[in-house]
Amino acid sequence: MSGIGPVESVDSPEANGSYEVIGGDPPHLTDRWHTLSPRARRAVLAAGAAAVLGIGTILLLPADSARQTDPRPLAPWPANVTSWRYIGLAQTTDSPTTTGFFRFAVAVESGPAVTLRVTGAAFNGLTAQAVPEPSFTVHTGATRRVTVEISVSDCSGLPLNADLAFLDVTLRNTRAIQRHSFIFGDSYSKDLSQLLHRACSTTNARPGPQPSGSARSQNVD
Repeated sequence: MSGIGPVESVDSPEANGSYEVIGGDPPHLTDRWHTLSPRARRAVLAAGAAAVLGIGTILLLPADSARQTDPRPLAPWPANVTSWRYIGLAQTTDSPTTTGFFRFAVAVESGPAVTLRVTGAAFNGLTAQAVPEPSFTVHTGATRRVTVEISVSDCSGLPLNADLAFLDVTLRNTRAIQRHSFIFGDSYSKDLSQLLHRACSTTNARPGPQPSGSARSQNVD
């Protein structure tokens, strides 16, 4: 025979009564706060204020540090601040008939120093390089005199009269490396034509002028 007896309360008044709590709500913060003494409450408030101040300082540091460590503005593209001006033929002696020496003034207007190398002279069949050093550096605000040696290596594809002749140059500064073509006026074209006539007048060089196009600039990765 079975039956159901009275259900005993978990709050048994027996001194040795105990039970296992499977789950329950922890004491609320307000309950704990009211149990603290006034002195303990002041200590908790002071610690909380210090923590809030510290967090605010940490949150502000990245923005402030970013303002202090902002990088300087990027340097200009080297081709945009470099200028070339033709001066005239260099005074040389005993130079071969297939070689000419041309003088230029090179200046850098702003930004860091620019290192340059002459790589070509408008037409296939010509080679060009700065002498005595193929590469040279020009500092900001300075003008450097440069001699470029141009030699005729093949007359078969060259015009005797050079029109709008230019130099191909590689320029490098801290911003980039660029290839650029500098076009010069009639004086340079006439002097270059004299070299072509001297070297190729008795060969199969083309008699008419060949337009060389306009200056171009290409960035190099």
